[in-house]
Amino acid sequence: MGDLERTPLSALHEELGARMVGFAGYAMPVQFEGIMAEHGWTREKAGLFDVSHMGQVILRGRDWDHVAGAFERLVPQDVLGLAEGRQRYGLFTDENGGILDDLMFANRGDHLFAVANAAVKARDIARMRAALEPEIAVEEITDRALLALQGPRAEAVLAELAPGVREMRFMDVATVELEGAECWVSRSGYTGEDGFEISVPEAAAEALARRLLAHEDVAPIGLGARDSLRLEAGLCLYGHDMDTTTLPAEAGLAWAIQKLRRRGGAREGGFPGAGAVLDQIEAGPARRRVGLRPQGRAPMREGVALYAEAEGGDPVGRITSGGFGPTVGGPVAMGYVPVDMAAPGTTLYGELRGKRLPVTVETLPFVAANFKR
Repeated sequence: MGDLERTPLSALHEELGARMVGFAGYAMPVQFEGIMAEHGWTREKAGLFDVSHMGQVILRGRDWDHVAGAFERLVPQDVLGLAEGRQRYGLFTDENGGILDDLMFANRGDHLFAVANAAVKARDIARMRAALEPEIAVEEITDRALLALQGPRAEAVLAELAPGVREMRFMDVATVELEGAECWVSRSGYTGEDGFEISVPEAAAEALARRLLAHEDVAPIGLGARDSLRLEAGLCLYGHDMDTTTLPAEAGLAWAIQKLRRRGGAREGGFPGAGAVLDQIEAGPARRRVGLRPQGRAPMREGVALYAEAEGGDPVGRITSGGFGPTVGGPVAMGYVPVDMAAPGTTLYGELRGKRLPVTVETLPFVAANFKR
């Protein structure tokens, strides 16, 4: 653990008895009380996650249109049309249309604020600098922590510190004073539950975390429950459920590409791999990401081969994420299968310890989202 980077909350995690693991180059808490308990707490109350390992980036230019127009050269999303104070889910694609990363980006009036995945944030930032500078200034933010307060009680808890957050809708962003610190708050998260992500100055991060944890409805939550929550919510994890071999349509992410960036749209294409991405949206992919429910109690995890028959034949697909779903009460997974095997109710077979066990295709998400619209 000595070679790993530490977040501003590392000492607090250790004080709280966290089990620490290496993740994306950082020492991170995988659990505190236990994954099952932490998962259930977040579903019922409010969990506090440390996601300070994520990349935080600011893009600046002459004005919003200047920044947004430049950023649209890198992503298939409508950036110019994003209203001030709003956030959008985006994708970096390569020249073949493969997914390099997914990210959140927000219109902060005079600049664009983006949050990228920890494992590839250095690559993302280098890509932005190579493509945008010197026309657009790309600034990595290294002096702020990032917290996520997630769950049905998140609004009530945060409103005790800043009543105005009650007015925020899903994907709204705002500058909010919390415990005397200027925080950049978005109403979003990675659990399928309502909640907020809070960028807070490093010097104020521990005090804010302690204040939130002092509330009877808030508990610290580790990476283990974060993964089981996002899996039940049907949310992709980069490097597992999508990567450069995956195009947006087959990953079930075509919804994130607005019509004006598609064929016949006012700003069609113009991003890396546009031809392949838009062709697949029009023609339909040959395979799709689907939800999978293994029968029995044994989870089927990433890498398990999927077959069309209980015996014989070659694999037709593969599980990309899997584990136990505490809310569902059984194992859940996601993976890729041919489109003619992607209909809900289809029975496939996953090979586990040399045996093929039945798996049923299900509609995602396994647990309905609880966002505030």
